[in-house]
Amino acid sequence: MKRETGVNQLTGVRCEGSSQPKHLAPASMSAPREGYVLHSYGPDRYVKYAVASVHTLRRYDQRRPVALFCPEHHRALLERRGLEEHFDVLGDLPPQHRSIVGFKHHLHQFKAFERSLFVDTDMLWCRDPDPLWTQFAAFPFTVTGMQNADHAFGGRKRLGMVADVLLGRRRRTLRRMGVSHLPRVQAGMIYVQDRTCARTVGEAASAFFDRAEETHFRARREDGRSEETCEWSLALAMSELNLHVFPWLQGRNSPQLDYINSLTQHDPQFKEVSYRLYTHDLIYRLRGLANDALRDALFRVAEWLPGLGEYIELTPYALHFGWLHQKPHINAFAEHTWAHLSAERVRPRPVEREEVRPGPRE
Repeated sequence: MKRETGVNQLTGVRCEGSSQPKHLAPASMSAPREGYVLHSYGPDRYVKYAVASVHTLRRYDQRRPVALFCPEHHRALLERRGLEEHFDVLGDLPPQHRSIVGFKHHLHQFKAFERSLFVDTDMLWCRDPDPLWTQFAAFPFTVTGMQNADHAFGGRKRLGMVADVLLGRRRRTLRRMGVSHLPRVQAGMIYVQDRTCARTVGEAASAFFDRAEETHFRARREDGRSEETCEWSLALAMSELNLHVFPWLQGRNSPQLDYINSLTQHDPQFKEVSYRLYTHDLIYRLRGLANDALRDALFRVAEWLPGLGEYIELTPYALHFGWLHQKPHINAFAEHTWAHLSAERVRPRPVEREEVRPGPRE
């Protein structure tokens, strides 16, 4: 298979990628150790998300270990409630990594397993992830997303987006950064098999992030957010290094889908989940509208238009509660799960423990 090698022009570090997935190892060979890596910091609700996420994961995967990197006060809270054993590895999250960029630009330092799947804590698992692991195994490093980003990705919204398009600001950004395309990265799910590759991606992303003023990307703090995003800088790094973006929307094989209350039917415990995925990208983008009545009205209008209202019913591997206007739903589930597990001191089904250590700190 022909391999492509991307070189980070800003750091000089080389990261091997492939225009096609690598061949899987023969079945007779022992499989590399696999596991999930989560992180939490800030208010207590984030470590409660982590417990809720693992609680749903253990319905389908009792075999792979889970690592959680968190500050001391989160670990102490887990220990007071007797919930620390829901995690097979509990590691410290140093202050410099307690931010979106601080963590996701340095994943090589938190690669707890040979094949690590980094997932955000605000995800609930809905089905057996074994097929997902098989697909991820083909790549040294990949992030869920789309090969081509829409104009709203990382840029200004509403009239600002129109101005960006008319003035060609995205095109100028790509030219200045020395890349030919901009993928859409959804960094809630990142797979890392090659530590060196992860480090190279992080270094390239950090270098791009430091040049934010040369781009059309807006600062999230302008929208009242407390942190900057890592996604556009990771997207530029993936582009520069010729790395594959794992398709976010794959119909019934979708690795994660955004939780939207009007698109998702489920029982209170999220044991039975059905998701309505509109097959036309334009209609699916309406999920970001915070006004429920307006969003649902537009969905109903779309169903009358040829080709726009078509959808499939499916169960994704995971639901991601990334939209702020959907957070109350995971807040309620996480609080209920936390109270139930704390009161009952419910232990997860045991995972065969091995000594697992995070990568070297640098």
